[in-house]
Amino acid sequence: MTTGIYTSANDVVFDQLVALLNSIEVNVGADTPVCVIAYDDNLDRVKAEISRRSNVQLLNDPEIFAPWEEFSRQVWQAHPDALDRWREQGIQGVRRLGMNRRYCAFDPRSPFERFAYFDADVLVLGPLDHAFSKLDKHDLVVYDFQYKDPSHIYNLSSPKLFEVFPEERIKQEIFCAGFYASNRGLLSPEQRAELVKHLNEGEAEILYPSAPNQSVLNYMVMRSRLDVYNLALALPKGEATGCSVTSSHFVERDRVLYDKGNRLTYLHYIGLSSKIFARLCAGENLDFPYRDIFLHYRYLHDPQDCPEFVGDRKPYNPPPSFMERVRRKLGIKGR
Repeated sequence: MTTGIYTSANDVVFDQLVALLNSIEVNVGADTPVCVIAYDDNLDRVKAEISRRSNVQLLNDPEIFAPWEEFSRQVWQAHPDALDRWREQGIQGVRRLGMNRRYCAFDPRSPFERFAYFDADVLVLGPLDHAFSKLDKHDLVVYDFQYKDPSHIYNLSSPKLFEVFPEERIKQEIFCAGFYASNRGLLSPEQRAELVKHLNEGEAEILYPSAPNQSVLNYMVMRSRLDVYNLALALPKGEATGCSVTSSHFVERDRVLYDKGNRLTYLHYIGLSSKIFARLCAGENLDFPYRDIFLHYRYLHDPQDCPEFVGDRKPYNPPPSFMERVRRKLGIKGR
């Protein structure tokens, strides 16, 4: 059985992609097959990087992408107002449609029979055997605590939500789309057509347009009754680790992070814009959690290219100045 890792990227997230690939090389294995799904056609730097790595390939096949992108369009055409909201924001069609290309990992024509998917803003910090082994009995394996906050998955104000999914399922099955492991061949065209039918019958209102890909992926998995195994819930008490950059208590040891003595499987720099990483790698002395471990993996093979930062670190999200606070209080917009 072919087993590999997917991510989705373009040149906008180039620095994060390099760090991710290097972290897989060190912590999973140098020969681990990796497939980069093209987010769009902005790929010059990505292609050059992939050409340096014998274990990495690029998937940029319009024939494989097309049915999944069309499915995404049908999903959001069923929504009461998502397309109108996005149009008001200057977005034509589906917001971040390229993110929906990740679904093609389920396509029978995709490279890996068994796979893990990671967003590009991730460092893989540990082996994945504990996830892959569970796929013998489960359709999907995840490892996060998103179930504590379903507001970024579904529209909690929709009266239909608990009609479609009982609250107990919401508490057990939802997951962050930054990591999941699964098998090729799930979510067939027939299953997708059935999902669109349900959405057009009124269920689309339960989706969360501000995180369209994550919301749809959870809906697809839950409405199709796929079996989700969440390591964060299943591991014995005291063994599960966090994964989010928002957790401040992780301890670094030998370029790996630990949560109360347990090694992290991955660190997700969730909520940090790709612009922050680009500015950092361009030499701007920005500070954010676990910055140094990111820089280690980003420049693993090219340490001489790591910027020599000057001066004090600047927070990536500096607090508003005194005058900005005054203007906000008075309701005065800045020029």
